[in-house]
Amino acid sequence: MSATTIFKARTIHTMNPSRPRGEAVAVRDGRVLGVGTLDELLEWGPATIDDRFRDLVLLPGFVEAHSHSAEGALWGFSYVGYFDRNDPSGTTWKATRSIDDLVDRLREADARLSDPSKPLIAWGFDPIYFTGPRLSAADLDRVSSTRQIFVLHASLHIGTVNSALMKAYGIDRSTDIEGVIKGVDGNPSGELQELQGMGIAKQIVGILMQRFTSPDAIRDLARCARNAGVTTFTELGTLPLGDAALVSMVEKVVNDPAFPGRFAPFGNPLIGLPADPAAAAQVLVDLRERNTDKLYFGNVKLVLDGSIQGFSAKLRWPGYFHGPDQGAWNMPPAQVPEVALAFHSRGLLIHAHCNGDLTTELFIDTVERILEQHPRWDHRHTVQHCQLTTNAMYRRMKALGMCANIFTNHIYYWGDQHRDITVGPDRAAMMNSPAMARRAGVPFALHCDASVTPLGGLHLAWTAATRLTASGRVLNELDRIPVGDALDAVTIGPAYQLKLDAEVGSIEVGKFADFVVLEDDPFAVDPVELKNVGVWGTVVGGVPFQAEGG
Repeated sequence: MSATTIFKARTIHTMNPSRPRGEAVAVRDGRVLGVGTLDELLEWGPATIDDRFRDLVLLPGFVEAHSHSAEGALWGFSYVGYFDRNDPSGTTWKATRSIDDLVDRLREADARLSDPSKPLIAWGFDPIYFTGPRLSAADLDRVSSTRQIFVLHASLHIGTVNSALMKAYGIDRSTDIEGVIKGVDGNPSGELQELQGMGIAKQIVGILMQRFTSPDAIRDLARCARNAGVTTFTELGTLPLGDAALVSMVEKVVNDPAFPGRFAPFGNPLIGLPADPAAAAQVLVDLRERNTDKLYFGNVKLVLDGSIQGFSAKLRWPGYFHGPDQGAWNMPPAQVPEVALAFHSRGLLIHAHCNGDLTTELFIDTVERILEQHPRWDHRHTVQHCQLTTNAMYRRMKALGMCANIFTNHIYYWGDQHRDITVGPDRAAMMNSPAMARRAGVPFALHCDASVTPLGGLHLAWTAATRLTASGRVLNELDRIPVGDALDAVTIGPAYQLKLDAEVGSIEVGKFADFVVLEDDPFAVDPVELKNVGVWGTVVGGVPFQAEGG
């Protein structure tokens, strides 16, 4: 008989409504043998009692259904974001709150680079937090007039570069490419948008992609996840899964027993898959044969528009409140039903990036159309981000069997800017609202879109339960949801959207023994303090992994 370990805790919240609490959990063969009292669990026979969590609280490991390897990859470059942020080692990088702060951070990074030909890459900048002129080549030229500099914005949809980089790639006033932004004088400002613009800097894109597709990126993603209590996480569509060597690398990294999590990489028809949708679908179907208990291939993400804070999402009337409408389709709308049908008809799960309400409407229309052409039950096709989804849209999603993965972190990180700049008071009050999905009966989850915002189920639950912005403003208290529902939406909710709810998302007999270990009880603290509950680490398949930097 396999050995049994019983973990004792201050309390255990199972997120299983039939047996919601316990004082101990028994683990055998990496799975949950039982939850209850110590005496009940000892009835299974001899067991090792592990009481390292006796003063701590266990919940199911958080499940992140929308993250990217960029969360690990970007720490190979300099962070210049507006909020303090922890790297995979648990070290805190301080915020840059002005253009001068950003220039100083880049100068420090420039001084560390001995090779003058090596580009300087930084990430996390977001112009929406700054008044006055947007970051430009002139600002970055203060750092260096000779070294190429590329600052990737937090949205990952925009980059700002210096004059040396523009000169190297021949970007000047004669450049006639939609993603190259120009000033009133007709000269390029240094801002490059979306694939059309950023793709010009081929060496930079190559460096980024090399890092994004490296073993270290996936390992560092897992380290960030472990530090935040996340035991199952995704790579939503930025890995070229048509590359056999990359797939083999992912298998080697994730299936290593030391890898602290379960990983679900989604394919993307725009990145590294055959151009023909049917052929791309076949690649993902074939990859399912290589799935393990820790690695889950075989799903697809469609990237349909940009970001609201970057003004590149596609919005319905009346459009943006203030600021330029730079809405852009990443896939021609007329092609979306054909592409989606190719994956849907092969039984694949489709998640679609939809920030703007016009884009959400497009994907709902698409799902309705492909279901008419190819009826299929329990598809669980999911709208990712769902930021401006309306009540009427949620009712249609319910009727079509769709799910919503809601980007509630926007409430905190960009809520003030959405109210005052991007969409105005009325729509900002209702955006990123799990309460709307709940009222309509749509299965929903919360996500962080790491690296756009940091991994962390507690912060997501906090945003849904409080709807507090960075300035302390409440964006519509009527759309707050109870803490229990918010924690459901970072455990069993995303597990359902990934079609992994039979294996993870709650602490139940037969499921993987995946737990987040917390220093306090999230059901007992004031909801305002929810995001401040400390994370000791995780347990994955019965193996404890302590957070770094704690």
